[in-house]
Amino acid sequence: MARTPSGDDVNADVHDRLRVEVAKRADLLWEAALELHAHPEHAFSEHRAAALLTGALESAGFEVERGAAGMPTAFTARSGHGRPAVALLLEYDALPGLGHACGHNLIAAAGLGAALALNAVLDASTGRVLAVGTPAEEGGGGKVLEVEAGVFDDVDAALMFHPGVYDWTRAPLTAQVQYRVAFHGRAAHPTGNPTEGVDALLALVELFNVLTALGRRLPAASHIQGIVTDGGKATNIVPEYAEGLFGLRAATTEALEDLTGQLRAGAEGVAHATGTRVEVERATLRYEHFRDSGPLSETFAGHLSGAGIELTPPAPGVYLGSSDIGNVSTRVPAIHPFVAIMDEGSDHTPEFAAAAASPRARDVLVAVTGALACTAADLLLDADLREEAWRLHRETGR
Repeated sequence: MARTPSGDDVNADVHDRLRVEVAKRADLLWEAALELHAHPEHAFSEHRAAALLTGALESAGFEVERGAAGMPTAFTARSGHGRPAVALLLEYDALPGLGHACGHNLIAAAGLGAALALNAVLDASTGRVLAVGTPAEEGGGGKVLEVEAGVFDDVDAALMFHPGVYDWTRAPLTAQVQYRVAFHGRAAHPTGNPTEGVDALLALVELFNVLTALGRRLPAASHIQGIVTDGGKATNIVPEYAEGLFGLRAATTEALEDLTGQLRAGAEGVAHATGTRVEVERATLRYEHFRDSGPLSETFAGHLSGAGIELTPPAPGVYLGSSDIGNVSTRVPAIHPFVAIMDEGSDHTPEFAAAAASPRARDVLVAVTGALACTAADLLLDADLREEAWRLHRETGR
């Protein structure tokens, strides 16, 4: 059941004013979403997007820091000061070959609009509104680097939404990481001196066999998917080097650590059995599983319900990939609801890319922006809500 938004007269007045400010900016926000959609940029190369968003925030009086966490296309924009503090997360990277088939153009526009509305309505003494530009969600892990750089150290909550094909209060997002496994053997001619060779490729193939057997007994949401990235240089040379890249996912970060241990043990066992030497190295930043803040998600759902969009819990046992919002959610209370912009299919498709620039997407953008702004205002104005969110975050990690 959706949480009823803060009902006192002061907060109700703030909510009304925020919705008015969002409505005044509806055309501007849609234009920003379409501009991002028309010029998709990939991980860590979102220069045009970052310039567009920081320019709009700076023009509204935000104090903008570009190059946050050492990333040229990351930024923070601050309005107000001190605590409490709320962060609105803006994603704006696109997918190679598919453009904004994950709808990040809408995420960026919604975060921008909520920040602008809050800045227009709330007094600076209320607390701090932080708009955080987070590049490279699609595999680069911009939020991971921002967490490590301390961007969220003095923040009370992090808020964002994600367009999708479901209307869900929270995102069932798994933990994920990639590992590179390299086997070292000894080259030889397969007919001239075959007994002197130690076939690194056969060792890698055997690891795939081991992982196939392992996969039959893994828990729900856990899996390992691998590809061969180096399998030798010529058919008349026993490969002295072979390498594979393995993607690991699991329902929780703890389960992912267990799965990593199993990959490592399997690789070392194969190396021992085949007389090869193996190296197992992490190839990407680790995305932790998403921990939802129930009080804040319910607050957001209540506000969105007022715009005619009803959110429900996700279907049991369903997982929808991974995101670096998981790493943020381990540090501060966070929300990541899904709001549908199409009713069938999936994101990461050409059809979803088209939906991200559709009339329905525009309506969702305006509704979600208002709900994000109202939820952020509740967090800043309602000490009880903050305390409840932090208590559950510390006690249960959710």
